[in-house]
Amino acid sequence: MSRILIIDDDDMMCATLSKLVKRAEHTAACANSCAAGLSAAKAEAFDVVFLDVRLPDGNGLDLLPKIEATASAPEVIIMTGFGDPNGAELAIKCGAWDYIEKSSSAKEITLSLERALQYRLEKTAVAENHKITALKRDQIIGTSPQINACLDQVAQAAGSDVNVFITGETGTGKELFARAVHENSLRTHNNFIVVDCTALPETLVESLLFGHEKGSFTGAEKSREGLVRQAHHGTLFLDEVGELPLSLQKSFLRVLQERRFRPLGSSKEIESDFRLVAATNRDLDQMVRDGQFREDLLYRLRSYLIELPPLRERLDDIGVLTRFHVDLFCQRYGLAPKGFSPEFLGMLKAYPWPGNVRELVHTLERTLSAARLDPTLFPKHLPTHLRVQVTRASVENDSSPGAATSRALNENLPTLQDYRESVYNEAEQQYLQDLMTQANHQVSEACRLSGLSQSRLYALLKKHGLSRTH
Repeated sequence: MSRILIIDDDDMMCATLSKLVKRAEHTAACANSCAAGLSAAKAEAFDVVFLDVRLPDGNGLDLLPKIEATASAPEVIIMTGFGDPNGAELAIKCGAWDYIEKSSSAKEITLSLERALQYRLEKTAVAENHKITALKRDQIIGTSPQINACLDQVAQAAGSDVNVFITGETGTGKELFARAVHENSLRTHNNFIVVDCTALPETLVESLLFGHEKGSFTGAEKSREGLVRQAHHGTLFLDEVGELPLSLQKSFLRVLQERRFRPLGSSKEIESDFRLVAATNRDLDQMVRDGQFREDLLYRLRSYLIELPPLRERLDDIGVLTRFHVDLFCQRYGLAPKGFSPEFLGMLKAYPWPGNVRELVHTLERTLSAARLDPTLFPKHLPTHLRVQVTRASVENDSSPGAATSRALNENLPTLQDYRESVYNEAEQQYLQDLMTQANHQVSEACRLSGLSQSRLYALLKKHGLSRTH
């Protein structure tokens, strides 16, 4: 029995698809928005997802790569009430299993579902037979669930030639993950070509990417092979692809589609069989809306999405990262091995690391310089700005309203049993006081109102030190 997720804001459509799924002896779950659908896909393993194109909070095609990048990597069937050839093309190029109109017959929908499940079963069996036993992960340090999930995605992506799109804040290790995709692929013995899109001079960008013939422009004293051609049979890594000039994006889209291009000054096209990995720390969806990035290029780039977590979301990895890099720097600079105090590690975990792993590495290198021959690293060895920020944040938190009360409660917190008894006794005493007041301190009336026997009432009054009279 397989698990099927239906993402559609039409309740009737959800009900119809759910019936078809259950009739095929599978189980179904429904979500009515992009946010709810993605949340469900991340929380539970699904085999197939029926995904509507038009949803209240976005376009289903934008959601497609994120769903396919979840741990279960389900097959996705796009459903639409509006026949759109361009949309169908984009869906298939983005990795959808199928593109079906909602007006299709129950038989057609069921057949597409069963074919997707058959493909998934066969794919899983092949993957198990060819499972990567030792993933190459040079300098990707960490054992947290977040980083392990990303490494699982690297392993999945490495088994095919699908375009990989890596997102994450500055310093999260996007190039390391790009190299890991390359080194674990069948192209590992060929070139890994890095194109830093932030450093491409606008006047020479086409020449650098596509190459040029001798004499094609002033200063072209000899022919030169471009970076795209250098990546032939290997991997082309576009770092910070959001900085790729808009004027060049159309040309590069054609290269991605055809794997052919014409060097400057040449009358002949040449080919380059490369695998593309792109990375960015920018919001390309917003850039598309602002007219700064081509939507069709974004769809082409984002075939397989890997989202790297910031360091502040994987604090458990700070210890192993620190140990690894401290040992590395000690070896590099000929220093004796160093330990570090719990307070040192605690301060590292308390800092937000806006520059992520890159900032941590630079900080540790600077710290070792400050420590000199000291065998153990303490907070005093850390850069002043870091210590000040962590200390200020700690003081501000401690002085916030309710902080002292919270600490006192934590220090003097009773056991659950003691707490229950205390609350119960307090409530019982208050009830008896109210009871005797309402009964005008008449025992017989109090017994009638409470349902207590006279002896039991006397016992409770004595327990709480209450008088039967005024």
